[in-house]
Amino acid sequence: MRGTVKKWGNSQGVRLPKSILEEAHIKENDEVEFYVVDGIIQIKALKQPITLKERFASYTTEELKSSEWDTGSPQGKEVW
Repeated sequence: MRGTVKKWGNSQGVRLPKSILEEAHIKENDEVEFYVVDGIIQIKALKQPITLKERFASYTTEELKSSEWDTGSPQGKEVW
């Protein structure tokens, strides 16, 4: 496949065909890294965001505890 380098603000950009992105498992807003090896530009997808389950697995029990907090005295006709 071929593409064209176009001006994009103060930089230049290249549109990547959907089929290329799918084959590389890259989606919109995924983070990528760029490399130049022997004059060839390479784009590498960074690790995909972790799942919610993976994110919570990294928390300690202490971090998951919740507590009450004081929001101050009533300011209107709140019923307490």
